[in-house]
Amino acid sequence: MQPIIECVPNFSEGADLNIIKQITDQVESVEGVRLLNVDPGKATNRTVVTFVGNPEAVIEAAFLAIKKAGELIDMTKHRGEHPRMGATDVCPLVPISGISMEETAKYAQKLAKKVGEELQIPVYLYEAAQPDKKRSNLSVIRAGEYEGFFKKIKQPEWKPDFGPSTFDANRGGTVIGARDFLVAYNVNLNTTSTRRANAIAFDVREAGRKLKTENGEFKTIPGSLKSVKAIGWYIEEYGVAQISMNLTNINITPVHIAFDEVCKKAEARGIRVTGSELVGLVPLHALLEAGKYFLKKQKRSTGVSENELIKIAVKSMGLDELGPFKPEERIIEYMLRSKADSKLVNMSLSDFADETASESPAPGGGSIAAYTGALGVSLATMVANLSSHKKGWDDRWEEFSNWADKGELYKKELIRLVDADTKAFNQIMTAFGLPKSTEEEKATRTKAIQEATKFAIDIPFKVMQASYDSMEVIKAMAATGNPNSISDAGVGALCARSAVMGAFMNVRINAAGYDDKDFVADILNRGREIENKTIALEAEILKIVDGKIGN
Repeated sequence: MQPIIECVPNFSEGADLNIIKQITDQVESVEGVRLLNVDPGKATNRTVVTFVGNPEAVIEAAFLAIKKAGELIDMTKHRGEHPRMGATDVCPLVPISGISMEETAKYAQKLAKKVGEELQIPVYLYEAAQPDKKRSNLSVIRAGEYEGFFKKIKQPEWKPDFGPSTFDANRGGTVIGARDFLVAYNVNLNTTSTRRANAIAFDVREAGRKLKTENGEFKTIPGSLKSVKAIGWYIEEYGVAQISMNLTNINITPVHIAFDEVCKKAEARGIRVTGSELVGLVPLHALLEAGKYFLKKQKRSTGVSENELIKIAVKSMGLDELGPFKPEERIIEYMLRSKADSKLVNMSLSDFADETASESPAPGGGSIAAYTGALGVSLATMVANLSSHKKGWDDRWEEFSNWADKGELYKKELIRLVDADTKAFNQIMTAFGLPKSTEEEKATRTKAIQEATKFAIDIPFKVMQASYDSMEVIKAMAATGNPNSISDAGVGALCARSAVMGAFMNVRINAAGYDDKDFVADILNRGREIENKTIALEAEILKIVDGKIGN
């Protein structure tokens, strides 16, 4: 897997869009980097920028952005609600895929060294990039902020990791590091009191609060949420106080748990939560888990579409209170996905039929088989959801919700395979179109054809496997689901059987052109076994359906 890292620099400018654009232009000038999000805040006078790419390209883009920010932002004039110490206040690198935290930390150190030596900006390392754990915490490093660093930087224990030991009045200093995916999340309150907002923040943040005991010593009372940093502030732009949180490990404290806990602590202090906002991007799973969490609280089925789960999450946490929440612009996976990978499934039904009927050989039987399988398990998922919400079956909602969850997983996989099959066919056509004038070109062409052919065998085989596996859900719904929908389960079984048999035809025709005969023999044997089991299972399901219809 190609290594991909994310960079989320925070620049101390949130009002002048021209300055922000000049900085982000530097990011976009680097090949191999994709700018995902630019999130300016007027009250904080701070912009959070998010971009991803291969590590070398990302640190080059980050260097250019830090350089440009230092040229355009004058920290002697900066005012804002958020703690800060420089024009580029903080610049974390985050491993996304194909790279470890340790490797990411080395890239952060490489970037910090380049910034310190070439730009002569004081740089501190933090989190995983900082070897000295006594100074790895961002809030500890930034304590005193810009105004206090003129003295702090002269202290031996606060000598920068890279760059000069004198504080640059115009550019300030910066903190560069490597960390896990962090979610910046603000919860809105129906108060204008910063003091009350801070009290709630102290209630929930892991560091809690310090209280003075009777003997004059201070005692730390930890907050209720692990891996959470929080402060309270007043946002003049919105006219409300907020709890501003950094969720440093959403596997420990997810967004929805943070939201609910703030609601609980706010209510105890006579304050209501009115909504919340995400700053920057969020992983898809964070919103899907939130959607499921709130549906479970209602004792509703969680086996609904991805879009519906996101909608539930947004409404439940009021993520659209301060402005529209557009998933395609706020979810990192949605920002990274290629439109070409879902061209067919994003068509209307009539357009998809027209494309299939056209003189183009793709989409063909493989894509249609995958879509047929998706429709089959979608019918079973529908039966599960109807059963979960059926009046008088309240004690069984979780049972059917679990079946609906399974059905959704199979549906998503089969939908993905619709475009994957057409992509596999196109790869074969591309390989056959390669030049073959020389022996070297012929060898390259032959290798490409064989690799594309194997891919074109693997995809319909996956359709077979997913469609057959989905019949577990179909059979369960035929046997135990809402009896008013029994015919839907029956049609689902017919679709699944057709998907398996249709996909196997594509496996067989593509296998004829593959040279590895041992692989071919194995895949055909496994395919025939799946086909036979599918036919037998379809017969079992139809027997149940016919018995319940009864005529």
